[in-house]
Amino acid sequence: MADNNDLTQRRGDADDVHCRHCSLRSLCLPQSLDDRDLERFNAIVRRPGHFKKGSLLAREGAPLHSLLVVRSGSLKQVSHTGGREQLTRFFLPGELDGLDTLRYPGSVRALEAATICDIPYPSLDTLATQLPDLRTQLFRSMSRTLREDRLLMGHFTHQSAEQRLATLLCELSERFRRRGYSAHCFRFSKSRAEIGSYLGIAMETVSRVLGQFQQQGLVTTRGREVRIHDLAALETLARGDRLMMLSPVPAVPESPEPRVLPLTAARGGDGRAPHRRLGR
Repeated sequence: MADNNDLTQRRGDADDVHCRHCSLRSLCLPQSLDDRDLERFNAIVRRPGHFKKGSLLAREGAPLHSLLVVRSGSLKQVSHTGGREQLTRFFLPGELDGLDTLRYPGSVRALEAATICDIPYPSLDTLATQLPDLRTQLFRSMSRTLREDRLLMGHFTHQSAEQRLATLLCELSERFRRRGYSAHCFRFSKSRAEIGSYLGIAMETVSRVLGQFQQQGLVTTRGREVRIHDLAALETLARGDRLMMLSPVPAVPESPEPRVLPLTAARGGDGRAPHRRLGR
């Protein structure tokens, strides 16, 4: 059965942004390719344009025909077990979906307005056999994805709600840091219900724990913006060590503004960063 979705309905190129000019190249598969090999890689990449929030890019159980790379915005993967829906993964700019399985373990949707690159597997497989550097980077990306997922799920299994949320905040901090943005101030487009689904806790518990963290001076939140004031303390809590209660701290002054990555306005390969309004 064909995987009829918003992606398959427009497979053509909607823009002509070259991999050479993409600001996320250092995080993506062609990061180590020379100019000649980069041209060959760029030739197999399809760029179907912008997808609005909620757009369906792949259905749960559908065969993987291509690798999806987030250029701007973010994606989420949602699986269904026993009639229950659970958010199992999310993807930020520069991250790849489709590395660890032959079929989609969950439906993939745009968590917010997003642009992606669509790399067909047959073309990628052929090119990887011809370009050793590409093959090496592909294996590294697969290994890193599997390792990070295994470690994260292992942590969540044995953690309290406080530890799970601290682990997520530390994970986000590191993922944004790797992209060259602030590790202490970022916007995250998941709702509290989606965060609860991802962590396996109730939405009310997410709100309660976030409130505790703010009272302790660890973080402050405003809409979808998160400011981390004591990353070391969050890392300590995520590890399960005893966390000393901290006195509440005032909100970080608005100026000077740190360099943050607004997910719906993440600078993709086209370099544009459209305005977005924060939601609750």
